[in-house]
Amino acid sequence: MTRSYQKINYSIRPAKNIERKMICDALRKLTEFRLLETYRYIGFGSLYFSDFMLFHKALNIKVMVSIENEENPDRKKRFLLNRPFGCIDMQFGHSNEILPRLDWNDNTITWLDYDGSLNESVLEDIKTICKKVTSGSILLISVNAHPGVEKEENGEDRLDRLKKAVGEEKVPIDVFNNHLPGWGTAAVLRRIIDNEIKEALANRNGVLREGSKIQYKQLFNFHYKDGANMLTVGGIFFDQGTQHKVSGCGFDSLPFVKIGDQPFKIEVPSLTYRELRMLDNHLPLENELPKLDGIPESDIKTYSEVYRYFPNFAEAEL
Repeated sequence: MTRSYQKINYSIRPAKNIERKMICDALRKLTEFRLLETYRYIGFGSLYFSDFMLFHKALNIKVMVSIENEENPDRKKRFLLNRPFGCIDMQFGHSNEILPRLDWNDNTITWLDYDGSLNESVLEDIKTICKKVTSGSILLISVNAHPGVEKEENGEDRLDRLKKAVGEEKVPIDVFNNHLPGWGTAAVLRRIIDNEIKEALANRNGVLREGSKIQYKQLFNFHYKDGANMLTVGGIFFDQGTQHKVSGCGFDSLPFVKIGDQPFKIEVPSLTYRELRMLDNHLPLENELPKLDGIPESDIKTYSEVYRYFPNFAEAEL
């Protein structure tokens, strides 16, 4: 985990802001398992704690853990200074060390929101959580999915770099360089993460009796871009006895929930406030897109898909 908080204000990235609100909307459906305020939230708060503020205020989650890979005493003080609520337990150290030490007996929403690319360290965190997480818990992973240059000066190509980052055995044998340009890297990273979750659960379930084996259902497969291509993938864990509760949650009623390899791409149209208000008067859509002079139809369609979650930064910072 790098100190990207020194360069990026995570609270005002529009696509990330939309994604955060969509995820919050989906998490509201977890009441089929238990009251939301009884869940614990684990994340990487950075200096802005945007997800912590949203989930505490919107979901009333009171048990929260923020992991920060920081050992410098002065920088630790800055995190503590910016901590918005007293219910956030600051854990300083690498996630590979902190996550195994936590108590995993309670239902947990974990968002491993990395600023870097997928690597062996990230896969280790995923494995740790899959070995310990309880039924009704949520895991989300965000990673940089930028494909990078086609070939480095040292001759390394995209596939070489991917194998070096995650381990050659983790890359599916049917993946080649021509699969990695553009958003192809995000699609491949999703497969690697999904395979890691399935492998970890298979190892865990090997010693569990029938009925208590843990299953996983993907709910999120977001592609978004506030600069670099980013991927957020995740889902819900449940045992065989609570599968009916997953159905009862009704996640599939949300248009951004994606259970397979087809992503939901978050796009932010470039519209003025006046145009936004004009479009709001026509939403939600009943049939066809409204025709508004001068506004591209593509922007109208894009906005209609995300308008409920569209950021208003003047409000977000109050």
